[in-house]
Amino acid sequence: MKDRKTLDYIKEVLKNMPTDWLNLTTHRLDIYDEKLAKTQFLDQFESLFDDNNYGTSALKKLPTAYDYIRLGHPLSSILEWGIANLNSLKSENVISFSSKIIPVLAVLRTNLLEKKQTQILYTGSLPENFDADILERVYGYNIELQKIENSSEISKFDGSTIFISNDNSDSPNHAELGFFNLNPNIDFFLSLHDSLGSILMVNGEQNAHYISDIQHVRRRETIAMTPADCLIALKLLTEQKPSESDKNKEANKKSVENSIQDITGSNTKALVASSGLSTQYAIMMGLIDDALENHKGKAIKFIVPPNCYGGTNDQARRVADCLDTVEIVDLLVDGDNDMVPSIDSVLNKIAQENAIPYIIAEIPTNPRVEVPNLQQLKAVLSKERKTSTGDIAIDPVFILDQTFCPNVHFLGEGEILSAVRTLSYASGSKFPSGGKCTAGYVVGNEKTKDLMKKIELHLNLCDNEATALQYDILAKQLPSMNQRIANAYKNTREFVNFIHEVLPTARINFVSDELAEHGFTPSVFSLDLPTKGNTEAEKETYKRALNLKLINLMITEIPEESKFCVSYGQLKGCYWTIPATSTQGTTKEGDKDYIVRASLSPNLDLERHKKVFLDFVESI
Repeated sequence: MKDRKTLDYIKEVLKNMPTDWLNLTTHRLDIYDEKLAKTQFLDQFESLFDDNNYGTSALKKLPTAYDYIRLGHPLSSILEWGIANLNSLKSENVISFSSKIIPVLAVLRTNLLEKKQTQILYTGSLPENFDADILERVYGYNIELQKIENSSEISKFDGSTIFISNDNSDSPNHAELGFFNLNPNIDFFLSLHDSLGSILMVNGEQNAHYISDIQHVRRRETIAMTPADCLIALKLLTEQKPSESDKNKEANKKSVENSIQDITGSNTKALVASSGLSTQYAIMMGLIDDALENHKGKAIKFIVPPNCYGGTNDQARRVADCLDTVEIVDLLVDGDNDMVPSIDSVLNKIAQENAIPYIIAEIPTNPRVEVPNLQQLKAVLSKERKTSTGDIAIDPVFILDQTFCPNVHFLGEGEILSAVRTLSYASGSKFPSGGKCTAGYVVGNEKTKDLMKKIELHLNLCDNEATALQYDILAKQLPSMNQRIANAYKNTREFVNFIHEVLPTARINFVSDELAEHGFTPSVFSLDLPTKGNTEAEKETYKRALNLKLINLMITEIPEESKFCVSYGQLKGCYWTIPATSTQGTTKEGDKDYIVRASLSPNLDLERHKKVFLDFVESI
């Protein structure tokens, strides 16, 4: 009876759900409480369930679920809640993934840090590309792997037991999708579904402490099962026939690869992952693999700006936590610190140590939108350095996060970084897809072809390639990207010039006209508002309140276009955020930027935004 009520309610919710549940890739900060992000949505959803209320207006009022669609979203939350209900579990014990392999890695990561053994038991076949040898050699994970006939053979193990059930079907049935074997000797039950991803069940109170760790892996190294795939899974769960997919993945993939090569000027094969951070994880692990193979015994140093995007910072440090050979080195790039001398200083020190330097940096920087002198950058990266014993030091790999300006050519023949080992990657939820999906991509120059093979190996190993729908979206959106960038920059420049006129005491971080002429045409700027007070603390408090006053005025007066969100590169409207409380969420407090960051699209009512901003100026 309980099962029927749950399934019938979900069926009605799917008929009435808001369109944003399927299409939105960013969270609305005005209805988002980070402390309650993992519980608030389902708490209120359960109240609607108890009242049998599935009206669209009630569903629209539910708060943001999780954090973007990477960690989770309304449809993944409902899928996990529904399956948990059917199995008499807490909803947090069920976790969905787009990847079929990363959930295993999530458990292995925690067990590595806890020095705990892991056995992986499976029936049928393991996921394609699963490679226990590489997981042990490169990731440091310790695995006992065994094929069994059925789950009744599983006995108690001194450590964690992961049981993998692979239905080997593109159309899992209701029973396969919705019910788990709760054998107490299974700690983690992983159900694989070829076309959708996987669903992990955490079994028993003794394993409850794994849940937040697993969710954090999903947030940083992969994504949740996508909204589109969760919708298919929910229809299967409620015994409905999902819509037939007409996505031609291979044709779209080829189209996307060609577009990326044209946009970047790179001759290497473009690799497309399920998110920007999925891309970065493949890059990091591929480079570590290459270092272990070609520079045995040498320390690996990832050089990362401490105030860059929180996901980049957090992921890099999480990788270093797992591997004794990997260390994070801070790179000061913003404000009073110039990227070029900072890189020079850090590379000199690493050369003396005879270590391997991998630099992750954004150009332009985020959130200060600064571009270093590129000729000087090239010279510093190209410089031959010596170790303490006089040998030639290992040359760096420059890993360029080009998300703000993916149209600038760095890598092709004759371009500024063509002769330096350079990789370029971008988050696809920004300009490449116009905010329609999270997929990211990476390309390299001629000097990184071998490295790109390693990156592809680890992208596939983690089962983090973009989905068929993501390829379909990118195939449609990438051809217009450069024109959208140009139009969005035009709007942004006009708005920045207007702010200069009406609020000359504000400090605006944006590219110069000269940089724009060289192709750096972002649609993002940051704004240090003028402040007042007798002490630094009073001035900071006043400025932070003023930041929120501006954003709240914009989203209240222009709700159809202005959003309190963290994205950019979107197809329409204007997004506002405060980096310190959004994109820099895991950044150290002293490195956070309590400023306003705005991003404009090619399609918005610019005159209306100017008017509301002028109202703000006149009110302060």
